[in-house]
Amino acid sequence: MSSRSSRAILEKLVGFSSISSRSNRDLIDWVRGYLAEHGVDAAILPSPDGKKANLYATIGPDVAGGVVLSGHSDVVPVEGQAWSTDPFVLTERDGRLYGRGSCDMKGFLASVLAAVPEMQAAPLARPLHIAMSYDEEVGCLGAPGMIATLGRDRPKPSVVIVGEPTDMKVVSAHKGITVLKVTVTGYETHSSQTHRGVSAVMVAARLVAKLEQMARARSVRPQPGSRFDPPYTSIHVGLFQGGTAVNIIAGHAEFFCDIRNLPEESALDYITEFEEWCRADVLPGMRARHPACDIVTELMSQAPGLRLDAESEAELFVRAITGDNALRVVPFATEAGQFQQADMAVVVIGPGSIDQAHQPDEFVEIAQLEACDAFLRQVIERCR
Repeated sequence: MSSRSSRAILEKLVGFSSISSRSNRDLIDWVRGYLAEHGVDAAILPSPDGKKANLYATIGPDVAGGVVLSGHSDVVPVEGQAWSTDPFVLTERDGRLYGRGSCDMKGFLASVLAAVPEMQAAPLARPLHIAMSYDEEVGCLGAPGMIATLGRDRPKPSVVIVGEPTDMKVVSAHKGITVLKVTVTGYETHSSQTHRGVSAVMVAARLVAKLEQMARARSVRPQPGSRFDPPYTSIHVGLFQGGTAVNIIAGHAEFFCDIRNLPEESALDYITEFEEWCRADVLPGMRARHPACDIVTELMSQAPGLRLDAESEAELFVRAITGDNALRVVPFATEAGQFQQADMAVVVIGPGSIDQAHQPDEFVEIAQLEACDAFLRQVIERCR
């Protein structure tokens, strides 16, 4: 295995514009073909509508206790970003490889695929599994269906390595993420008749202010001894729209917020607090003007945090390879918590820095790709 082969595969993967809003089937089909060329059968697990798919493949004996090498195939959009090169053409400059997904997280997947011939030749006493998911970037939607098959339709692995960008340093815990859609139904009237109408936009603004108040209340009570930055659950509203004209009392408004919860906390507790406040403090006044007014909250996606388990099999396995014994946590979410919920030991480690993820001119350093190649060689060696 060499960085050249990893780079060649990364160039191919970056060339697939597998943005979450599009299908990833062309990328998945290419990976399946690549694996087949090396004598590896891959299972394709389609999304409910069939437009996207997960991929799962096993190399080595059909026994429990294997090691999963996991990554997502989708990337975030490039629209509105000032790229200096074509984001879907891998470009080398100053020791870096530029392209959408090069860091997050096709670099890891490229290293894994480049290692397949060595996995096949090992031979392995402990199986290695390749897991590729869809729709991680829009709420970790694809992985649960794949994870549900592990231990049910095939022998259950015991170690999972999620290759998100961590500069090839071991990450032991991360926050969860919950995405909530809030829809407000008001009552339209002429804007000169504010006493008769119910402005969905103004009510929604009040709800956003409530969420900001909840966020501030948490920020002044950080979790003692927390390793997270920030050391509390955060709440953020990122999208807001509503109304039809400046002189019409808005009949509709909606906004989306995300809750980045500490792994020891439940985002549902925050949602319950918010919904109870809406029912008690806001809805009665709205419905006093018009009974059809409403506030509806919808859970769009939810991924659990990764709880710290410093003595897990995954921690011991990876630290024995890296010699890295520092305890690190990150505020962003990954699919690792979903694997942990399925009773598998998980760590996060992969090439590149999260600082480059989702950015224009996203890149992974060639040295990071080479470090990942070397790491995977040691993973294979320990599974012989």
